[in-house]
Amino acid sequence: MRKSSINETTPVAIEVKDLSKSFRIPTHKVDSIKERAVHPFRRSEYRELVALRKVSFDIRRGEFFGIVGRNGSGKSTLLKLLASIYAPDAGRIRMAGRLAPFIELGVGFNPDLTARENVELNGVMMGLSRREARGKLDAVLDFAELRDFTELKLKNYSSGMMVRLAFSTMIQADADILLIDEVLAVGDASFQQKCADVLREMRDGDKTIVLVTHDMGSVDAYCHRAMLIHDGDITYTGDPDEVGRQYLRLNFEDPSNGQRQEGTVPDLHAHLEDSWLVNEAGERIENVELGEKIRFHAVFEARRPLHNPVFGFHFQDADGVRVFGQNEELNENDEAEKEVAIGERVHIAGVVDNPLTPGRYDMSCWVASNPGTGDQALQIVNLLSFVVFGTRTTPGLVKVPAEITLTHEEVDQ
Repeated sequence: MRKSSINETTPVAIEVKDLSKSFRIPTHKVDSIKERAVHPFRRSEYRELVALRKVSFDIRRGEFFGIVGRNGSGKSTLLKLLASIYAPDAGRIRMAGRLAPFIELGVGFNPDLTARENVELNGVMMGLSRREARGKLDAVLDFAELRDFTELKLKNYSSGMMVRLAFSTMIQADADILLIDEVLAVGDASFQQKCADVLREMRDGDKTIVLVTHDMGSVDAYCHRAMLIHDGDITYTGDPDEVGRQYLRLNFEDPSNGQRQEGTVPDLHAHLEDSWLVNEAGERIENVELGEKIRFHAVFEARRPLHNPVFGFHFQDADGVRVFGQNEELNENDEAEKEVAIGERVHIAGVVDNPLTPGRYDMSCWVASNPGTGDQALQIVNLLSFVVFGTRTTPGLVKVPAEITLTHEEVDQ
C-alpha cells in the first residue's frame, strides 16, 4: 500500500519553477571539406526545438514520483536538467539532499577494470570516499550474485551480468534523491523480482525517487504521484492510475490531426459500450453476495483495428490493491490470427469464483492489441464497482480453501 504520511506538510525535496530548455538544431549540415571550401562564407541556419516551456512542480521528501510522456515530450531532458547534465535556459531548480543520477545503467563503468574496481570508482563518483566505496562492495556483489566474478574485467561480463552489477550499484547509492531513467526491467525473472522487492522498500522509505518511464505498470506499482508531459508542457499531475490512463489515450490519438471529434472517441482503440453484473438467473444486479460467483458482461466496440486482442481482468480492493486477475484471448482455441475491424464488437461474458471477503471492489480491464510486439497498444478501462456483502469475516482480502487440523493433546502429570 502506498505510504500515506506524504502530504502537503511534508518538506519539499525538489522544487522546479518556470523551467525552460531549448536546443538549436542545424537545418543544413556541412558534410565535407569541399563544401566548406566552395562556400566558405555560408552562414549556418538553425531551427529552435523547444523541449520544455516554463515547467513548474514540487516533489516532496520520501515521494516515489513518476514522469511519463511520449518520445520527444521532454521528460528525459527534464531528468538531465535535474541531474545538472544540461543547464536550463530559464527558471530554477532547488534540491534538498544529496543527489545520485542514474540516467542509464552502466554509464561510467570502465570495461577494462574489474567489478571491484568499477564499484569503487562509481562510489567515488557519487561523492563517497574510497573507504566508504569499498564498504559498499560486499552488498553490491551479494545482491548482484556476482561474488565469484569480483576480479573479472567487465569486458568479459555478459550483458545480464553487467545490468545486475549496475542495478546493484545504483540501489546502494548513499543519496537522498535518486533520478532513474528506464532501468526497472533488468536481468532474469528471479533478479527482476529481487529488484521489485527493493524498489518497494525504497518506495516506503525516506529516499526521494524520480522515475522516468514508459511502463505504466511500474508507475502504478511504485509511484505515490506521477506527472504527464506532452510537447514540453505538463498536462496532468496527480494519481498514478489517472496519469496512466491519460498517457495511454495520448498515445492512441488520431495521428492525422491529434484532435478529438464530437461524438467519437478517437483517442481510444476500443470503446466500452456497456458492462454489468448478473445473478445466476441472468438478472442484472449491483452487488454480489459473499461466496456467490461473480458473473459479468462487457461489450467493447473497436475504434481502431484490434489485432490478436487480449483482455486482462483485474480485481482491486478499495485501496487499489490488486487482488487477482485473469487474461483471456479472443477465440484462443483458433490458431489463426484474429482481427476485430473498426465498428465491430466484442461481447465478453465471464463467471469467476468469488474468494473475496466483504468489502468494496473495483474491476478493470486492460485491452491489448498486438501483444508482445513493439507497437503494442494498451488501454485501461474501469468496468465495474461493486460490494461483496455478507456476515462472515475472514482475515485478509480473500478466503481460500484449506485443510487445517487442530488436535488437542493432554500432557501427563
